Amino acid sequence: MKLYPLKFAPIYKYRIWGGEKLKTELNKNYSEENIGESWEISDVSGDETVVAGGDLEGKSLRDLTNEFKGDFVGNAVYEKFGEEFPLLIKFIDAKTPLSIQVHPNNEVAKERHNSFGKNEMWYVMQADKDAELIVGFDEKIDAEGYKTHLANNTILEVMHHEIVNKGDTFYIPTGRVHAIGAGVLLAEIQQTSNITYRIYDYDRVDAKTGEKRELHSDMAMDVLDYEVHSNYKTEYDLEKNVSNKLVYSPYFRTNILDINTTIDKDYSEIDSFVIYMCVEGSVDLISKGKTYTINTGETLLLPAAIKTIQLKAANAKVLEVYY
Repeated sequence: MKLYPLKFAPIYKYRIWGGEKLKTELNKNYSEENIGESWEISDVSGDETVVAGGDLEGKSLRDLTNEFKGDFVGNAVYEKFGEEFPLLIKFIDAKTPLSIQVHPNNEVAKERHNSFGKNEMWYVMQADKDAELIVGFDEKIDAEGYKTHLANNTILEVMHHEIVNKGDTFYIPTGRVHAIGAGVLLAEIQQTSNITYRIYDYDRVDAKTGEKRELHSDMAMDVLDYEVHSNYKTEYDLEKNVSNKLVYSPYFRTNILDINTTIDKDYSEIDSFVIYMCVEGSVDLISKGKTYTINTGETLLLPAAIKTIQLKAANAKVLEVYY
């Protein structure tokens, strides 16, 4: 059985803050209410996405890595991670704000939860007027100040609030406090991890459980980066029909392509799978004479063994992600 460009069946997640934009803006197909996340490519235990379409339909990421090894993920990736797929790919719709939260690094996550840490990035696909993200601190505090602000319900006052627009990009390293504000639809690329420390949740009660959600304020205290940084947003170029560098980290590399013609891509220098997230328009990926279409809000994985493809679009923006 041969590898080919793969789409996966998304897993939809109820969230207390979820809305309808995954359906109305990204044409996702589900009937539940308050769906906040579409997990596009996931190897999280119990939430493994499976291939949709073709000879490999129904196989999970773990199945594919087990069967094809380096041909699927790349030899270097396979040597480092074995059968654990290193990235989790999502679209997120926040109708109301997410909790104020932070993620632990690899070392703490391994020790406390036997998990990877959670470095992540956001690319804003749509934002309502004056919608904002909270990223990092605007005022220098320490662990004692953190505890005082939590006790006084004033933690939001020392955080950096940024009004966002389509195309805005943020890298969220572990330790950086953050939250997606109401009215933001975004693409999220992260390490395969589901470890989140909630610091503050607006005293909300979850309608499904009738309870407030658990907070992890103490666990968060010793992983937080209390430093104030001069800029939290990622600046980038947007030249047509080339891979423009967006976020390069030790955990993933992401480019953005703004395509209005046919372009040839050669990945022989990259020892990794490549993931495409279509964030605007529609793009055709042509591999071995066959065309695979990716529309806004769709994701496709190119196995590492496939080195040359064409991308064709009249007007599309695509995130290009690899290890």
